[in-house]
Amino acid sequence: MATVAAAEGHLASCPTGALTPSPADTAPLPPGGTSPLPTPSRPGPKRGLSSQLSTGQLQARSWTIALSLANRFRVIRTLDVAVACYPERPFKTALAAAQRAVRGLVKAQLLRRYKSARFQTIYGLTSQGAAWLADRGIEAQASVRRVSDMTNPEHLLWAQCLVLCAEQRGLQAMTERKLLEKLNEGAEPGAPMRGGLLMATATVRGKARRLWLRPDAVVLEADGLTAIEVDCSARGSQRAASLCAEVLSIGRSTALGAVLRRVVVFCRTPRIRHRVSATLAALKRELDVLSLEEGRCQLKTSTQPDEYEVWKAIDTPMGHGRSALRERVVGHVIVQDLPVWLPKYRADAQLQHSAAGWFGDNYLPWRRPVCDGTWAMPSSPLVRCSLSARSG
Repeated sequence: MATVAAAEGHLASCPTGALTPSPADTAPLPPGGTSPLPTPSRPGPKRGLSSQLSTGQLQARSWTIALSLANRFRVIRTLDVAVACYPERPFKTALAAAQRAVRGLVKAQLLRRYKSARFQTIYGLTSQGAAWLADRGIEAQASVRRVSDMTNPEHLLWAQCLVLCAEQRGLQAMTERKLLEKLNEGAEPGAPMRGGLLMATATVRGKARRLWLRPDAVVLEADGLTAIEVDCSARGSQRAASLCAEVLSIGRSTALGAVLRRVVVFCRTPRIRHRVSATLAALKRELDVLSLEEGRCQLKTSTQPDEYEVWKAIDTPMGHGRSALRERVVGHVIVQDLPVWLPKYRADAQLQHSAAGWFGDNYLPWRRPVCDGTWAMPSSPLVRCSLSARSG
């Protein structure tokens, strides 16, 4: 009470006009005699996707996507579930969410866990998982028998992971197996089968050979087609010649109707990458000595390491019946490391592996050249599934 009185005495001793009461101070008090003080507003916690969908809906949709993934590719990893369900999240949270989803699926006996010969954890679809999808109108077939016979599916796993990354960027992509199925669908019985995107000539040990170019994965964009090669082992002479023929085929039309614009080579180890870089460097030296003629191909180094621009001499009409050879960029060759560190990432481990190369970086499904710009961040597949269901 003494403090209040002292404060009132201090206010009373102030000169007239020194304090001007505000309209809020002169307003009559509400019943109860309390001052109408404004209530401070605090922003609510960010709930993420749970503000749009219930946790039960999120779990059901993540399970549906994960099991459909196992039905499509027959064998998957936790990294595949993170790519297919949570590409919009940072890698640490995406991997944690994928691990929770996979643990729930294994506990419900919808997926079965296996270990490969290289101690990779892989998963196959069980009969209960196939029945779970069938109850939701998705035709499925168990794959545990096939997965149990796999010894080292690393090459297959990485090819399908890159396909998933391209699809999350909004592109059409397919693995080698799906490519062959698409090329030969509707073929008449007895007709010759198409064995790849296009025929090319490769020089192996001094002898020219005609062969089908069949990359590990293909991606279709508006400007053309991208061929993806996954090198989990070093290339011998025949595979090195096939890579050179594939690079020289950039700018040609493929069996899908699109023009081959890019060849991307993912290398598992630095030693494999060094071999690929040496093969491309030798090819560049051979092409540099060729004289200017129609169809001449040249490799020119780009601003990024292990990235080449492919230039070809094209006969360009100049008017009045004249023409001239003009060299133009027809595509790119990109060599980069396979992100083998992503499956090894553990948030609680003492030896931290890098989380670089996720969708926030310009790395997956490949490192885009500067002239193409960087990738746009993908949206949540769980929300896209909801919007498609509403529109349908």
